[in-house]
Amino acid sequence: MDEVMTAGDATSNADSSTSDFILPSNLPLITAFLSCALAQFLKLFTTWFNEKRWDSRRMLGSGGMPSSHSATVTALAVAIGLQEGTGGSAFAIALVLACVVMYDASGVRLHAGRQAELLNQIVCELPPEHPVSNVRPLRDSLGHTPLQVVAGAVLGCLVAFFMKGSN
Repeated sequence: MDEVMTAGDATSNADSSTSDFILPSNLPLITAFLSCALAQFLKLFTTWFNEKRWDSRRMLGSGGMPSSHSATVTALAVAIGLQEGTGGSAFAIALVLACVVMYDASGVRLHAGRQAELLNQIVCELPPEHPVSNVRPLRDSLGHTPLQVVAGAVLGCLVAFFMKGSN
């Protein structure tokens, strides 16, 4: 039996593909972005809790509690795993990406931030006439502690589970 496609069918298919382009229905992508935004927003409150001051710049900066990098990649991996299963290539790629990002956040970037902090301290102790004494300080909030990375990963898992449940 041959199926016949009518003009109405073609129009409805074109309309659905256009609406998908305007508002993506890619649940893993939306979950990852939502998790990142939520982690950045939560940094306002964790900064206030730790330092007793509001700092809106924390919403755009790196470092801090929870790790938005970890939340993003974990949410992406979990959402893909929940949607497509854990046996596919997409999940494997997302999982490896998550591991690399979280290792980098708690290892390389954390140590780079600590080195920047030490270099800034050395530069501050230089005499004013030294050519390096007027250099702008290096950013020292680059990485995350292991606790911040774990908190971001837990947040990413929770967002992925809640998004899957709401779908």
